[in-house]
Amino acid sequence: MESKSFPGVVASLDGLRDYVDELSRQAGLAKKATYGLKLAVDEIATNIILYGYEKAGLVADFRVLSEITEQELIVILEDEAAAFDPLANQMPDASDLSKSLEDREIGGLGIFLTIKGVDNFSYEYFNGKNRNVFVMKKQQS
Repeated sequence: MESKSFPGVVASLDGLRDYVDELSRQAGLAKKATYGLKLAVDEIATNIILYGYEKAGLVADFRVLSEITEQELIVILEDEAAAFDPLANQMPDASDLSKSLEDREIGGLGIFLTIKGVDNFSYEYFNGKNRNVFVMKKQQS
């Protein structure tokens, strides 16, 4: 598994997007799959930086672990913030999604889009680290 570290600051997001774009190219993902993956990783990384690090006064890096197999691209965001399982939050339901933005409760939509934008998303807290796992299946020819 490859590993790359980024400073836990908002300015790192552009480099992270570029890195995920490059991983997607190496894996041969289609444009739509690449877009979904970049959106999902960006959402979780933004939450890590803003809430896990900045709001908590924590100065730390986060790591991106990646693996390209014959069937899929696996990207893992690993951080040292307090444990936070994005899947433990209430997801918007059909009635929430049908409301206008002005009438919706704040929060939850980014994580909903994260889950919908990738083939598989999971979370674990392991050895004092949050691990958000994104899996994109390669198109079979």
